[in-house]
Amino acid sequence: MIPRLLERYRNEFVPKLMQDFKLKNKMAVPAVVKIVVNMGIGEGTQDVKILEKAADELGNITGQRPIIRRAKKAIANFKVRQGQPVGVKVTLRRVMMYEFMDRLLNISLPRIRDFRGVSQDSFDKGNNYTLGLSEQIIFPEIEYDRITRTQGMDITFVIKNAKNKDQAMALLKCFGMPFKHKE
Repeated sequence: MIPRLLERYRNEFVPKLMQDFKLKNKMAVPAVVKIVVNMGIGEGTQDVKILEKAADELGNITGQRPIIRRAKKAIANFKVRQGQPVGVKVTLRRVMMYEFMDRLLNISLPRIRDFRGVSQDSFDKGNNYTLGLSEQIIFPEIEYDRITRTQGMDITFVIKNAKNKDQAMALLKCFGMPFKHKE
């Protein structure tokens, strides 16, 4: 079954973006390649149960089993040794990516209290967009009663073929990303 957002991308967004940016080939239109969801767990170095709980929650949110990320370097100030688990990460592609993006943009982001939109300044040099969330409880897959501690996460939209920030932003606006208006 084809995800709803993928179908809309192919039928509506590609022709619109081709017209807006005067592109002749539909393969030159910006596209989201993957979404990387990352949770850094500082207390995971002392207590493995916190890390396992975060991995379970991230697995429920994304529908895919996360991998455990380990420290590459030892940092004495944070009491982290090389090789210690410090976070969990999921990389979503194709069908799972579009399903997650649909749930994030249409269900989860509107559930944030006093939400006024996401920042337009979170694009990197490769025109990828990173969104930081402070709580995992905005996702409907998480049961509020079972939460032991709130955990933030970073969601990175990796975009290919975007020549500049404006093209990447136009693509995300087509999908329904609620950007704040600059004053």
